[in-house]
Amino acid sequence: MLGWGLKATSILGLVALAGCATAPAPQPAVTPTVRPQERVVPVIPPVVSPPVSDERSAELAAYYARVENSLTVRGLLRTDGGGPDTPFTDTQLARNFVRIALFDEYVADGDRLRARTTASKLRRWEQPVRMSVAFGDSVPVDQRARDEASVRKYASRLSRLTGLPITVTNDNANYHVLFLDENDRRGAESRLRALVPGISPSSMRAILTLPRNQLCIVVAFSEPGQSEYIKAISVIRAEHPPLLRQSCIHEELAQGLGLANDSNAARPSIFNDDEEFGYLTNHDELLLKMLYDRRFTSGMTPEQAAPIAKIIATELTTAGAS
Repeated sequence: MLGWGLKATSILGLVALAGCATAPAPQPAVTPTVRPQERVVPVIPPVVSPPVSDERSAELAAYYARVENSLTVRGLLRTDGGGPDTPFTDTQLARNFVRIALFDEYVADGDRLRARTTASKLRRWEQPVRMSVAFGDSVPVDQRARDEASVRKYASRLSRLTGLPITVTNDNANYHVLFLDENDRRGAESRLRALVPGISPSSMRAILTLPRNQLCIVVAFSEPGQSEYIKAISVIRAEHPPLLRQSCIHEELAQGLGLANDSNAARPSIFNDDEEFGYLTNHDELLLKMLYDRRFTSGMTPEQAAPIAKIIATELTTAGAS
């Protein structure tokens, strides 16, 4: 059975969206279970997507180049991680943690995902993460090399921050990072079912019918009734120019570790729909350290986690100021 939770970010004006979700153990012939409330779906129908031409992919590449240019000329998609202009207190950090780590941005509505912020539980990996990196047939060789190197470097950073073993390998991977263009992604149903047998219709549809205003998506999976992640799939559009592609790597791979929601109050942060920052910030690094602090346990509610978050946030901000 599958359980999931989804996250996304949007850009105002020229809109972009990133997403992340949660689902169950990859077992054959299973019936999906939808979080936050259990819901049985007896049949997983195929998702039929119309064919997409290479011209469509080229149009998307031009569109995302305009998006990136529009954002950067407005001073957005910052890569500096924050500085003197973006101070935050321990109270703000603790509140942002609860909002980002213990709330969901999406709920399942039949075979679709609907935007609605709801309280959830603390979710994270309790086992080593083994990332694989794969590409659609149309992705150029030089771009593949750059993207894989970026994932490897970022995975090492995430591992240092969380204390969680995170490696990039094709050996028994449980976190799949896919760089796909429009044709590859719309035709990826069989590939997705092979990676996650029993994937829910809503999760499948979210990936295969990703609209143009969505940049990338990550879906993380857990056993039914559990909060520990056991598998994840991140899909990043191959049409993106370099900065948008790097931004997707930073946000989606971090969200797939358990930071599933956005907060408009979070600054400096990539977990904010204002798109001010494109790369993981010093604030976000602290969120990841908090998420994998052993004083938390998977499955905690916001009410249970909030007082612990305040203690840890005070420790981290005090240590940073010393």
